[in-house]
Amino acid sequence: MNISQTLSVLKKSKFRSSFHLGSTEIEIINKKGMETIRKHALELLEKRIKIKPKNDGRQTPFKGHPVFVAQHATATCCRKCIQKWHFLPKDRPLTTEEISSLANLITIWIESDYANQKA
Repeated sequence: MNISQTLSVLKKSKFRSSFHLGSTEIEIINKKGMETIRKHALELLEKRIKIKPKNDGRQTPFKGHPVFVAQHATATCCRKCIQKWHFLPKDRPLTTEEISSLANLITIWIESDYANQKA
């Protein structure tokens, strides 16, 4: 499934579609820029999601950074959700390519929601 198809499927979920950037997250985007936000997505996935953490399902806050909000909206918040929605087994580390793909999904969701907030 490509990113557009994935986002379309996620939008059909009442829970996933309930997430939107708030003023704090928009302020961070305005201050840091999207290139830095994408780097943060890569770093957070690498640190918190690559290998199934002990606190899987509780390691990603719901607000405070655009990537956190986007992770919940895109089901990249924990290995359980990644397995369910993106079909990547939670019992092995994510590859560099998989992390990059998930970071792209997060970034595109942020750009889209950011544009909608500005409209």
